Amino acid sequence: MSLNEDRMIYKVFLSFQSMDNKKLYVGGLSYSVKNDGLAAAFAPAGTVVSAQVIMDKFSGRSKGFGFVEMSTEAEAQAAVEMFNGKEIDGRTVTVNVARPLAERPPRRDFRPRNDRY
Repeated sequence: MSLNEDRMIYKVFLSFQSMDNKKLYVGGLSYSVKNDGLAAAFAPAGTVVSAQVIMDKFSGRSKGFGFVEMSTEAEAQAAVEMFNGKEIDGRTVTVNVARPLAERPPRRDFRPRNDRY
């Protein structure tokens, strides 16, 4: 994966830190769903501002979830009611208003230690 793709993913996650009720979490997606397919699926609920399927940076494969931003909170609520528990591409999806990325403790350093011997 290129540095530009890593930056794009990082920007997507940063954009969800300043949350409002127009951004939706969509879980349980088929691994074949792409960004444009996700946007097309949510279009009946209103104007889709953005749709992002989260991809694994090592394999390049979908992680099975994504985010959709609708133009208004009313459209976002309509999308939750319309799609939560329904099938998209043969898989039952979960649709909720997205929550901000929670603070996590730093990752553990797994580098080999030279002071063991």
